[in-house]
Amino acid sequence: MSTNQPAKARLRGWRATIAVAMSNYIEAGSIIALATSLTFWQEYFGFDNLAVGFIAAISANAFGSAIGALIGGPLGDRFGRKFIYTYDLVLYMIGTAFVIFAVAPWMLIVGVLLTGIAVGAGVPVAWTYIAEEAPAEQRARHVGMAQLAWSLGPFLVFAIATVLVPLGLFGSRLIFAHLFVVAFITWWVRRGLAESRIWSESRRPGVSMSPLAGLKALLSRKQNITALIFLFGVYAIWGAVAGQMGIFMPRVYETAGVESPTTQNLLQVLLWGCTVAATYFGFMLLADRMSRRLLYGIGAALGVAAWLILVFAHVTGPMLIAFAVLWGVSAGIGAQAFYGLWTAELFATRYRASAQGVLFCLARIVVGLLSYWFPTLLATRGVPFVGVIMIALLVVALLIGVLFAPDTRGKSLEQIELERYGENLEARGNTAGAAR
Repeated sequence: MSTNQPAKARLRGWRATIAVAMSNYIEAGSIIALATSLTFWQEYFGFDNLAVGFIAAISANAFGSAIGALIGGPLGDRFGRKFIYTYDLVLYMIGTAFVIFAVAPWMLIVGVLLTGIAVGAGVPVAWTYIAEEAPAEQRARHVGMAQLAWSLGPFLVFAIATVLVPLGLFGSRLIFAHLFVVAFITWWVRRGLAESRIWSESRRPGVSMSPLAGLKALLSRKQNITALIFLFGVYAIWGAVAGQMGIFMPRVYETAGVESPTTQNLLQVLLWGCTVAATYFGFMLLADRMSRRLLYGIGAALGVAAWLILVFAHVTGPMLIAFAVLWGVSAGIGAQAFYGLWTAELFATRYRASAQGVLFCLARIVVGLLSYWFPTLLATRGVPFVGVIMIALLVVALLIGVLFAPDTRGKSLEQIELERYGENLEARGNTAGAAR
C-alpha cells in the first residue's frame, strides 16, 4: 500500500498539471482561431486593416489578456490559485459564445475582449500553480506541460481550420465552438483540484494583503525588480515577434506569395507540430538535466535563423518549410517555456502570481501596440521591412537570456527563495503570525 502512495501522488500531480495547463491550450487556440478567421470577419463586416489591427490588439494575443493578467495575478496571490482557475473559464465561455453567434461588430469585439481577459487571468496563475506543485527535480518537465498544451492549441486549430476552409466564416464559428467545449470540460475537471500546497502554507494568520498592496510589495524589493527586468527582456521582447506570428502569420505568408489559405494553414501545422515535438523532446526531457543557458541559447538562435531565411532568402517552398521547422523547434525550447519556468522560480510565493500577472500584462501590451500597426506595415512595406524588426527583437531577447540566465536547475523553490532573498519570507511570516 505504501508503495502505491507515491505513484498515486504522482498521478494526482500530473492530473492537476494537465488540467491547469489546458489554460495554455485555450489561450493559444483562441489566438489561432481568431487568426484564421480575421479575413472572414473582415469580409463579413467590411473592416479595413486598422480595424483588423484593433480587434487583434484587444484579443487574447494582446491587450485583452494584458488586462486579465493584471487582475488575475494579484488576485491569485490574495485569494489563492484555485480561486482564479475556478472562475476564469466561466468568463471565457461567455466571451466565446459572443464570438460564435456574432452578427454585429460589437458582438465580435465584446467576445474577443472577454476571451482575452479570461485567458490573461488564467495563464499566469496556471504556470504558477504547476511550478509550485511540481517536484524540484522535475519542475521543467511539469512546466513544460503548459508549453506543450500551448503548442497543441495552434497545431490542432490550424489543422481543423485547414479542413474547414471551404465553410468560410461558419467554419471559423465551429472552431470557436470547439474551444467552448474544451473550456467547459476543463472547468469541470478543475473543480476537484486542491489548492496549491505552497500557497496554503505561506498564508500568515491574521494577515490579509489586498491585491494592490501585493503589487506594491512586489515592487518594493530589489530582487524582484531585477527579475522583472530580466524576464521582460526574455519574454516581452520575444513575445512581440511571436505575438505577430500567432495572429498574422497567414497574412505574412500571403504577402510572401503564398495565396492559398490551405497552404498557409498547412505550413502552420508543420510549424506547430515541430513546436510540440521540440517542447517534449527538447524542453521537457532536457531542461532538468542540461545547462538551461545553453538550451535557451540554442532555441533563441534557431528563431533568429528562421527569420533570416524568410527575409533574406529567395522565398520558395523549401525555404518556407525550413522557416517553419526552425521557428517551430525554436518556440518549443525557447523563451516562453523558460519564462514560465524562471518566473515561478525567481519570486517568493507571496509575489509569484502577481509577478506573472505584471509580466504577462506588459508582454501583451507590447504585442498589442505592435499588432495595431502590423497589418498596415505588412501591407505597405512588405515582409523584408517587418522582418528586420523581428530579427532585431529576437537578437535582443537571445542576448538577455544567455547573459543573465539564473542557476536554478534542481533546486527547490524554498532553496531558491533563500538564496535570492537571504531568508525564507514565508517561514518568517508564519513565525511572526504565530507569535501574534
